[in-house]
Amino acid sequence: MTALAGLTPRHFLWQVADGVATIRLNRPERKNPLTFDSYAELRDTFRALPEAADVDVVVLASNAGNFCSGGDVHEIIGPLVGLDMKGLLAFTRMTGDLVRAMLHCGKPVIAAVDGVCAGAGAILAMAADLRLATPEARCAFLFTRVGLAGCDMGACAILPRIIGQGRAAELLYTGRVMTAAEGERWGFWNALHPAAEIDAAATTLARSLADGPTFAHGITKTQLLREWSMGLDEALEAEAQAQALCMQTRDFERAYRAFVEKTRPVFHGD
Repeated sequence: MTALAGLTPRHFLWQVADGVATIRLNRPERKNPLTFDSYAELRDTFRALPEAADVDVVVLASNAGNFCSGGDVHEIIGPLVGLDMKGLLAFTRMTGDLVRAMLHCGKPVIAAVDGVCAGAGAILAMAADLRLATPEARCAFLFTRVGLAGCDMGACAILPRIIGQGRAAELLYTGRVMTAAEGERWGFWNALHPAAEIDAAATTLARSLADGPTFAHGITKTQLLREWSMGLDEALEAEAQAQALCMQTRDFERAYRAFVEKTRPVFHGD
């Protein structure tokens, strides 16, 4: 299987320890905007993760007090104005492919958000499985404020499933900032942590998942995605088959043996 621990990306910081990969966009002086190249590099990294034996969980973290300010005005938005439809569609499909790669990477993804989380940055947080934030986090799906539709990178499909249709519609139509308190109350943020503690909280959560039955976590992620388009009968059958598969793993047997012996199970992901 592929090992990504030695990855040396050009456009973000990358670290792997104890099965947890941490990604930080690395343009803190601009509040960590995305460029054409960083979009593509993130997409390619997430595409490689299903085969990465050394990574069990991914943390998308903030850098210097900000998460991501979205697409760089000068390096993305400016050039887009001059592209024809073919070029524009190639770009929008590429950005959607980043979300697709995150959803299909087979690993839990945790967003740890401080400060600005706007535009495509808000999408990165939205596409994560779990989301932590600081009270200072300012999340905005601000596409309409630059003359675009709110239907960007899957927002109209994913955001309503997290916070509800009415709340998602408000954010996508207005482009306004969702405060951290609103986001926690609405279920967008799983928890809020002080800025000085959020990295540690994200790492603790990630390591708890990495120490768990990682094969089963991958099944959970797959079913959370697939069951969006299933009816209840189909979902029940899909989950029956998925759980039967997990019952064939050695981790399932380890959990049983540990219960009998009154010890804590040690999982290996097989």
